Amino acid sequence: MQDVRDFAALDASESALEVGAGTGKATLALARPGLPVTCVEPDVRMARVLRRRCAELPDVTVEVADFETWRPARQYGLLYCAQAWHWVDPAVRWARARAALRPGGAIALFWNHWALSSGHLVDRLTAAHARLGIEIPADTLLDPRPRPVHRGPQARQWRDMTANRFVDPDHRLYTRVHERSTSGILGLLASYGGYRALPADPREQIFDEVARILDEDGGHAQLRVTTSLFLGRAGR
Repeated sequence: MQDVRDFAALDASESALEVGAGTGKATLALARPGLPVTCVEPDVRMARVLRRRCAELPDVTVEVADFETWRPARQYGLLYCAQAWHWVDPAVRWARARAALRPGGAIALFWNHWALSSGHLVDRLTAAHARLGIEIPADTLLDPRPRPVHRGPQARQWRDMTANRFVDPDHRLYTRVHERSTSGILGLLASYGGYRALPADPREQIFDEVARILDEDGGHAQLRVTTSLFLGRAGR
């Protein structure tokens, strides 16, 4: 988050706007140094969790609304969105972002792309999906396609940004490795829309099989996480 703060270079009077704040993982990381943040979250249940997690941060405001129809009462120096920009209607999202930002205000869009470090585990979990007749959802932990596929000016996010009058584009990648327990990996899978969209029975079956395989392999696995961050500024 420090790179986002440095790029935005907000003065003491400015606030940030978070689109699709969810339960607040990115909110807490940005707001804890004392930055005022307005969070727009369409899901009432997630907003409830977000308010609880930010209860000790008086400069965080949570508004339950769709960003497509939400109307800001002020302009912001920074708009950021973690893992959710693709859910905002592409027909209006860039215009709504420009309307929410002051001229020159920064936009920061980022996604995490996860991959298992162990090829042995990937093979076993992929085979489990095949046995149960469940296709691996796109853009998930076991998706064999590399993420992010395109970088810099070749990336769709970069092209969309510049086509919609955002200037000074930048694309940065960060990679880290850490371990998660069986429950942690199941929680990650459950966060993907592709798995949430499965009917309950097959979803439960594949999660049970994933848990069995992971437990047999020691109850934890190493994950490689690549964060793809797109930055730009609202043009005039």
